[in-house]
Amino acid sequence: MDNSVHQIAIRVDGVTSYLLTDNNWKFKFSYFKDSLIDEIIAINNNLKIKIVFNDFIDVKLNAFIRNIKITNLDDKTRDIRLFMHQAFVIGEAVSNMDTAQYLPSSKAIRHYKGHRVFIASGIMDDKPFDQYSIGLFGIEGLEGSYRDADDGELSMSNVEHGQVDSIMRFKKDVAFNEEMIVNYWISAGTNMRDALDVHNKILEDGAYNRQELTIKWWRSWLKPAEKIADQIPSKYKNHFIQSLMLVKSQIDNSGAILASSDNSVLKSNRDAYCYCWPRDGAFILWPLIRLGFYEEPYNFFRFCKKAMHPNGYLMHKYLADGSVGSSWHPYLHKDGAIAPPIQEDETALVVYMFAQFYFENKKQDLLEEFYDSMIKPMANWMTSYINDDLKLPKPSYDLWEQYFVINTFTVSAVYSSLLLASSLAESAHDEKMAVIWRSAAEEIKKAANVLYDKENKMFYRSIKQVNNNLTYDKTIDVSSFYGSFMFGLFSADSNEIASSFETIKRTFNQETNIGVPRFLNDNYYRTSGSYAGNYWFVSSLWLAQYYLEKTEDEQAELILDWVTSKMEEKTSILAEQYNPELNKNVSVAPLTWSSSEYVATLLDYISPKGV
Repeated sequence: MDNSVHQIAIRVDGVTSYLLTDNNWKFKFSYFKDSLIDEIIAINNNLKIKIVFNDFIDVKLNAFIRNIKITNLDDKTRDIRLFMHQAFVIGEAVSNMDTAQYLPSSKAIRHYKGHRVFIASGIMDDKPFDQYSIGLFGIEGLEGSYRDADDGELSMSNVEHGQVDSIMRFKKDVAFNEEMIVNYWISAGTNMRDALDVHNKILEDGAYNRQELTIKWWRSWLKPAEKIADQIPSKYKNHFIQSLMLVKSQIDNSGAILASSDNSVLKSNRDAYCYCWPRDGAFILWPLIRLGFYEEPYNFFRFCKKAMHPNGYLMHKYLADGSVGSSWHPYLHKDGAIAPPIQEDETALVVYMFAQFYFENKKQDLLEEFYDSMIKPMANWMTSYINDDLKLPKPSYDLWEQYFVINTFTVSAVYSSLLLASSLAESAHDEKMAVIWRSAAEEIKKAANVLYDKENKMFYRSIKQVNNNLTYDKTIDVSSFYGSFMFGLFSADSNEIASSFETIKRTFNQETNIGVPRFLNDNYYRTSGSYAGNYWFVSSLWLAQYYLEKTEDEQAELILDWVTSKMEEKTSILAEQYNPELNKNVSVAPLTWSSSEYVATLLDYISPKGV
């Protein structure tokens, strides 16, 4: 058992059951309609107990709230005890620096380390939990204080420091078919006062009132999408709405857009996806911009402006507070070149998406706030970072974070972003820069023919200049095709685009398999060499978008149906990949980019009827 998991236990007439380890529990998962409040129904026929959890993050308070309803399904009155356990790993590191304390005046338990404070509490019938225990987990041979629930009685130990956890108890005699209702919450703050203020506000308002306020907020937030949602085919409509809400759930108030909040990959990887990749963020924003959302794009561009390197580029990835995230990209590269450890497409796509945002809204104050401070330095840097011989962007890491090369997708993104930067310059009456950036973009387009492999009828994944000679990576990569098409490096009806698409279909047997990997022989989470690689939902949806461009709606619909079938049925959660050998989704879930690409494809599907 993972000791850092917050356990839930229930004891009925002397028998204790842990919900995460007792296989007699059967679960159903869903969301409230048009609201990101989950409903988890847990039934244990052996214990004759039904539990309904309604969980949500409060939309105004820094709090997680869980409203719990326990129903006695037996034909007699029973002694029921609910145990709620807390095992925080504060600061993403297991250490011996945490403290947990019982707060008698607040009837709550505080966990803290430095400027991170969490207060756990709850009530039943307007009364607080009746017992508690604070202890250690994962060190000194101790499993955790949750084991104190084994006998149904807690030790009432009220303080501990180190690798700490805590548990609280709610106890009630419940008659047949009657309910035991518990309101549980965790408030958070950067100091004790802030966390206690949130705790007291929940007590004052009531947890169910906070739930109703949260439902109303979500339904209000969804209003820009309501008319469009009515045009979405019924088989996709609910998934469209839930995918939008999932995207919103991964957007921090700071403007950072997290790739995924799923940290389960830490069991096998060195790191998780809890970062803001500017590229992901830009793609994720696209459907929101098209639907008319304003706050989320605006905050993201403010985040990028603040995070931007003084030279005008964006780093590999960022934490939600704007600090630079971990990276495996060096400054000194394998070929001896010294260059920033970045992926240039991330800078380009922020410029590209800001232009979409500006031209959608046409607010002059957006130019006043972002043109000189972000667009101009980014476009100037991209213009300066061009190979004099090839007239193409210099090497940087590709969008899949693997190779320091001149990548076709990156070239496409830089080309389009410089064109759009030129248009922004014209709107800002900066004619000089408009000419410079447009000229740079046009030179890239003229030089781009070198990126197409006439023999194999496919775009090269990348090229590299070594001792004045070019080397070519002929790997079939969907992003090379998509970037060239999406960003207009080659016209949508060109022979290069059409033949590359046919090569992709043939290579991956796409019309039979429907889904496609990122590229041929993609080993990321691949379980054997007997197939080309796991199918990525993002790359598969890119093909659907091209089918829609060609008005082959039926082919696009096959992909949309396939992607929809791989979602979690009740929650619409979409993972990063699907493993055809194991017949299951793999890697993180949700992947925010997958959800947003699904929404974007549905918007394409109803165009020009909608957006």
